[in-house]
Amino acid sequence: MGLLTGDTLGTLAMAIVIFLLLVDLMHRRSRWVAHYPPGPMPLPVLGNLLQVNFQDPVHSFSKLRRRFGDVFSLQQVWTPVVVLNGLAAVREALVYHSQDTADRPPATVYEHLGLGPRSEGVILARYGRAWREQRRFSVSTLRNLGMGKKSLEQWVTEEASCLCAAFADQAGCPFSPNAFLNKAVSNVISSLTFGRRFEYNDPCILKLLELIEKGLKEDVGFLRQVLEAAPVLLRIPGLAAKVFSGQRAFVAMMDELITEHRMTRDRAQPPRDLTDIFMDEIEEAKGNPESSFNDDNLRIVVFDLFSAGMVTTSATLAWALLLMILHPDVQRRVQQEIDEVIGPARRPEMGDQALMPFTMAVVHEVQRFGDIVPLGLPHMTSRDIEVQGFLIPKGTTLITNLSSVLKDETIWKMPFRFHPEHFLDAQGHFVKQEAFMPFSAGRRLCLGEPLARMELFLFFTCLLQRFSFSVPPGQPRPSDHGIFAFLVTPAPYQLCAVPR
Repeated sequence: MGLLTGDTLGTLAMAIVIFLLLVDLMHRRSRWVAHYPPGPMPLPVLGNLLQVNFQDPVHSFSKLRRRFGDVFSLQQVWTPVVVLNGLAAVREALVYHSQDTADRPPATVYEHLGLGPRSEGVILARYGRAWREQRRFSVSTLRNLGMGKKSLEQWVTEEASCLCAAFADQAGCPFSPNAFLNKAVSNVISSLTFGRRFEYNDPCILKLLELIEKGLKEDVGFLRQVLEAAPVLLRIPGLAAKVFSGQRAFVAMMDELITEHRMTRDRAQPPRDLTDIFMDEIEEAKGNPESSFNDDNLRIVVFDLFSAGMVTTSATLAWALLLMILHPDVQRRVQQEIDEVIGPARRPEMGDQALMPFTMAVVHEVQRFGDIVPLGLPHMTSRDIEVQGFLIPKGTTLITNLSSVLKDETIWKMPFRFHPEHFLDAQGHFVKQEAFMPFSAGRRLCLGEPLARMELFLFFTCLLQRFSFSVPPGQPRPSDHGIFAFLVTPAPYQLCAVPR
């Protein structure tokens, strides 16, 4: 009986191995298509997961680019992936094939965060009618609430004054600016989504920021890639709750804020913010099964806007202050331009940009050098396309290596150095650069770009109008090498903010 059991188990194991190999071969069929992009040979079942360092994927992709060229392929378990590098390849895919590359790959992990299937929302949603409806709603609502207008500009400058007051409270002593920057930027997006700001010592905002930071760390690494590529593993009881505890807790806090909103909404009064406007749309859509305005989608849209609207801008401002203390000559030139155009007392305004070419160049160079979303968000082809002569089949995940564009050695004079002159002509005028695409491009261009541009300019100029920043005495010069955790952020550093 024991021998029979052993034979049976051996036969079963062999059958499972043969089945997995056949499935693996089936999922590799795209690699046999003529003109499919080259790439490293994938291992059975695992694909190329062991050949990419997910703690530093940009470096891994740079090495693979040198071997295989600007367009190369990978296999993540059974998911075919094509990585696009350089301005020509990225622009061809996202701009010339904008509709065919506007889809997103399934993000099964997010179903286990309590958000439901990612068929809707505005960031990771699949491309289709629901996404277009929510994209239009988000853009028009943010615009109506003041994005790009004087009303929102006043919100931002008021928040910048609160930020400056927090910096002044440090009395010139060494401190880390990150927490203050996070709170200030969070208050701007909170004003739009929830119609309120938080005091900097409010336990609610402290908890939100803690969970956002934890959630970003949960979104990278080998285990995250394995779970996304093999979502069946998420059915293991308790695994998702453990691996994504920070993100699940963040979603729960968003739910609490929405519930509070629903209880205080007075439909006899004008809507206070985006959440009120969305809830009004839900009421109007009742009985219409085609509408994407529902309670589940409200949670997804608020989650998308709040999380995305905070982390990228605050990380960019952290880079800006770091680069100012590392390049005091640049800081002095910005302050000189501020003194000449704005003066010491008047608050900066968006209209000042046209008269401040050097400051504009510095803000753009901070975004280029900081390179905070180096791989963008994944796309997926909705039909067969050709990029740089290679055939990319329908259903292929696309990774757009934006870092390879922002630091392209054939375009930028000093791609790996902070050099504001990248955005100035010989006469000192500000010039736009085609390879400047920190907000991605095409139909999935970041919808919060106008808000981010406003925040970066107003926060940056307000801070440099009020303070001179320096490396604390006796401390070593901070590094300008970033740390990857989905976003690229500066290594922890301190500065001194001395009132001017």
